[in-house]
Amino acid sequence: MGMLHWLAPNPFVEAMPSYLPDHLALVLISGVFEAAGGVGILIPRLRGLAGWGLIALFVAVYPANINMVLHPGVHASLLLRVVLWCRLPLQIPLIYWAWRVAASGRRETH
Repeated sequence: MGMLHWLAPNPFVEAMPSYLPDHLALVLISGVFEAAGGVGILIPRLRGLAGWGLIALFVAVYPANINMVLHPGVHASLLLRVVLWCRLPLQIPLIYWAWRVAASGRRETH
């Protein structure tokens, strides 16, 4: 998904809340951090840091996820609207997973 922020940024830019500045720059930056986190969890020495970074990322992008639910666009299908609503509570297990990754990384480096 991180690479999609670079390859096809428009849907991510459209999801950004209006109160945030420079939507494209934020999308590109979040894509870098998402890709780096994904790679980082694969490297035992970086796993702890990557887990904490992913937690920060999941929290940081949550306003965009809420904005997508509140403003899905005129062409959004009913299925897409349901998926967007269901995705909101799924952030909780993702954050928990990243926390477990961070905790496992801490054990591996000591």
